[in-house]
Amino acid sequence: MIEGLDQILEGSGQPGLRELRELLQELIGVAGAAVRWVDQQMLQPRAERVFRLSFVIDGQTRSVVVKRLKPEIARRNELVAQRWLPAIGLGESAPTLLGTVAERSGSCVWHVYEDLGPWELESRRPDRERVQTAVELIARIHTRFAGHPLLAEVRLHGGDFGIQFYEANVRDALRCLEALRPPPEQRALWERLLGRLHQLRDELPQRAQSLVELGGPETLLHGDLWAINVFVLPTAAGLQARLIDWDHAAVGPISYDLSTFLLRFPANERRWILDSYRAAIAPTGWQLPGATDLNLMFETAELARFANRIIWPAIALVMDQASWGFDELAEVEEWFENLEPVLPCEDGTRAGSLVSV
Repeated sequence: MIEGLDQILEGSGQPGLRELRELLQELIGVAGAAVRWVDQQMLQPRAERVFRLSFVIDGQTRSVVVKRLKPEIARRNELVAQRWLPAIGLGESAPTLLGTVAERSGSCVWHVYEDLGPWELESRRPDRERVQTAVELIARIHTRFAGHPLLAEVRLHGGDFGIQFYEANVRDALRCLEALRPPPEQRALWERLLGRLHQLRDELPQRAQSLVELGGPETLLHGDLWAINVFVLPTAAGLQARLIDWDHAAVGPISYDLSTFLLRFPANERRWILDSYRAAIAPTGWQLPGATDLNLMFETAELARFANRIIWPAIALVMDQASWGFDELAEVEEWFENLEPVLPCEDGTRAGSLVSV
């Protein structure tokens, strides 16, 4: 029995602790060895669902990462690790999934992963060699999965981040805002957001055409390529990249992933990062369009995400009269106000943008 097992996440209010502890005993407990739990660290303070757990096994420290997921998201991550990435010869590109267990009522699933350590990318002062290693992995995933038969399965268990994502989010955001009856002090904000959404709806044909003509083939997308989800580990064979947190894996054009990834870095670093991606895909015959067209497609992805973030506070306001909803809507409006091209233009213009300044 692991010493201290019954104290792991004690008092946290987490569901499924009994099942998680039983799984940890199975995975960490070593017959005839002295095993002791020594520490835990919350890795996502806001969500309170990802933790690093440390154990001492016969004097040697070992740590794992445990993550609580909704069942459908857990299934998506399992498919990424055990089926989709292995299908293109890149099974090692995600952290090793050591074990899974569902809470008895089925409300959640716990995953136990190998701990990759403190090797996530630093985006503010990026190390070029590490970033290039990550970019090369992203490019391999995109190019190898393009046209793959399993895209249908990805779409079923994940989603679609193509133009359908833009269209559906704009439509749903409009529907939710139009159902809202704001108090007088919030009416101006409400009207401004409605105006922006009507503009995005009007731009749909042009944005759809750009993705059809220039977006390239559909492929597997990570869906949430923040730098904190990209790890580059030193190994005996050199640097090796891993992508974690595949909760938003989906089908779509590469511009969706690239826009998310590039936006995490300072504007003056983005062109060489994109050039690294161009070089990585060149052997396959893929070619990226120019900056103007890329900026338009990147903007389409970002605006679709903005529209999505309008939906949920609007629903909370309509259905539950949740006062915090207006604060979140005001934050989304700031995002619209501050939107700039992903790839800076030397003349200072908003090349590739359809959004009015």
